[in-house]
Amino acid sequence: MYKLLKMTAWAFAMLAVSSCQLDTQSHIASPDGNVSVNVFLLENGQAAYTVAYKGEAVLDTSALGFEFLDAPELKEGLEILQIRSRSFSEQWEMPWGEQRLVDNTFNELTVDLAEKDNLKRTFKLVFRVYDDGLGFRFEFPEQENMTEVLITEENTYFNLTDDHLVWWTPGDWDIYEHLYSTTRFSEIDALSKRDHPNLAQTYIPVNAVNTPVTMRTDDGLHLSFHEAALIDYAGITLEIDKENLQMRNNLVGTEREEYKVIQRTPFVTPWRTLQIAENAGQLIESNLIVNLNEPNKLGDVSWLKPAKYMGIWWEMHLGKSTWDYTGTQDMSTWIGAEPHGNHGATTENAMYYIDFCAEHGIDALLIEGWYTGWENWIGTDAREGIFDFVTPYPDFDLDKVNAYAKQKGVRLVMHHETSSAVTTYEQQLDTAYALMSHYGYDMVKTGYVGTIIPQGEYHHGQWMVNHYMRVIQKAAEHKVMVNAHEPIMATGLRRTYPNDATREGLRGQEFNAWATDGGNPPEHLPIVAFTRMLAGPIDYTPGIFNIKLEPYRDENQVNTTLAQQLALYVVIYGPMQMVADLPVYYKGHPAFQFIKDVGVDWEQSRVLNGEVGEYVTIAREERETGNWFLGSITNEEAREITIRTDFLDPAATYKVILYADADDAHWDDNPTAYKIQELDVDNTSEITLRLASGGGAAISFLKQ
Repeated sequence: MYKLLKMTAWAFAMLAVSSCQLDTQSHIASPDGNVSVNVFLLENGQAAYTVAYKGEAVLDTSALGFEFLDAPELKEGLEILQIRSRSFSEQWEMPWGEQRLVDNTFNELTVDLAEKDNLKRTFKLVFRVYDDGLGFRFEFPEQENMTEVLITEENTYFNLTDDHLVWWTPGDWDIYEHLYSTTRFSEIDALSKRDHPNLAQTYIPVNAVNTPVTMRTDDGLHLSFHEAALIDYAGITLEIDKENLQMRNNLVGTEREEYKVIQRTPFVTPWRTLQIAENAGQLIESNLIVNLNEPNKLGDVSWLKPAKYMGIWWEMHLGKSTWDYTGTQDMSTWIGAEPHGNHGATTENAMYYIDFCAEHGIDALLIEGWYTGWENWIGTDAREGIFDFVTPYPDFDLDKVNAYAKQKGVRLVMHHETSSAVTTYEQQLDTAYALMSHYGYDMVKTGYVGTIIPQGEYHHGQWMVNHYMRVIQKAAEHKVMVNAHEPIMATGLRRTYPNDATREGLRGQEFNAWATDGGNPPEHLPIVAFTRMLAGPIDYTPGIFNIKLEPYRDENQVNTTLAQQLALYVVIYGPMQMVADLPVYYKGHPAFQFIKDVGVDWEQSRVLNGEVGEYVTIAREERETGNWFLGSITNEEAREITIRTDFLDPAATYKVILYADADDAHWDDNPTAYKIQELDVDNTSEITLRLASGGGAAISFLKQ
């Protein structure tokens, strides 16, 4: 009955729009005609819109407006000055990514609006409608009564048509490292997630969710809400009105100012996005977010080289060694002032890893903890000035390590953990990147653990959005790819700045090593593939073979099978994929061959099946080689999946190797049980995959 009432409301809204005069409403549809948007004025003169898919309501009447610190609210009393539409189609090439060629085809509607009275402010409302969803933004021209703009809230509403099933994380202004919850919309309770013992920083002011947030209607339609082209603006959370089934933009603010965004006209907001798909896999295949960004501004980016990399990293999370040189670093405390002999980033250890990378064809090595300052990097306000991004500890010979890596043909990944002392990092940007250029580094991993300095700023506010952009631009000057941890959420800027390679922005693998809540459950990554991954590439750090973490962490483990760890190299996309475990667990292990073979840069990608939070299977063709790789993962439910190999080249032959869960494998009871089979297939074959609880399967199709 409730659904019928909502559909009746939609029909009434459509009737009201159709009866308006032409100067108060307009309509735009996607190129295939399935997605349609109506833009119109309410009786009080407020701008609003509706969205439908194949004639069925997706969003009911949703109002739009702004609140300002020193000016009246921009809301009512508007008139439409002009309506324009256009169609656009292009094909552009990703310099790296999930596919080489991207189709960018949309219909666009621009509505010019102005206040009839008051300050007579004007703005444009622009909708771009694609076959897989839409984006809209506000454009404010230069004008007499609107110069400096202090935005306290952007009242963009999304009125749902029913109590959908939602996969969500809380609208935290400081971190994305919460586990996902699966509830009905009316059951969302972000405030219950405020107290979390495993997060270095967190701030959840209202009942809101972070984006991307994915939903499924009772009719099986999939929706995902996010934003694109976030530049010089605050990130969004979506505040939840459970009673009215409504979401509203809640901008991330600051304690240092009463406003959340400061701008001067002319300016544009980020795109507010809605992806629409009849099945979950189409969400992953969508290019809506990157298409809403501007083309490449860096010019020739042939220096960008996606890579697999190892790291002196996991051993610190396990407690085998430490980041610091003179204390006992365990992510939260430090004691002592003398060298303790357990430092991980030593010359000897780095050379050991370099040898392993060179022997097994691993492109690069990340070395964490090599520079001074780690003794006092977290859990204190005295973090400014502690890190020196050019001065190594006494047991790390920077010249020797770099020379040895070059001799062995191994690239080095620079590490810049800022401890969120952002002003300190900005003061050292020039010298830090000059050092990278001197030694020929072309990749950097940045980190922002802890509360932001200057105090009062949050990771997802405008001040930090601008900082992340400065880092990307500085890195581009030095031809460096950036892998950001504790970042702002990806919004497709990798199209405009292709060195914006990947980022964390989720609860990563390291939580399995030390989290006190049991680590990441088996459902985590089958949710991530349809939520966080829609925003952009992920540095999840897969490839753990020592699932039970013995002898280092008796109370923790990785909650997947070994076969799923292999599958993640295909399923969870990133152009910088970590080979995360300790070298000792790879030596002589037959399954390590898949990690050595699997690509990191793709000609095309196909989502073969999947349901949010349950399972997903993805096949990707490697650029240049024509090799295909397939990954399939499941949650705690064991399942049997049949896939067709019609993606293969019918004129080619392949050596096909299946890495699968053993018959008795189980993510907890028997996680390292696996089997390897060679298969005889062509592009007309079917392969049945039997995935264990928390398991997976990985297949190499090596072109002969």
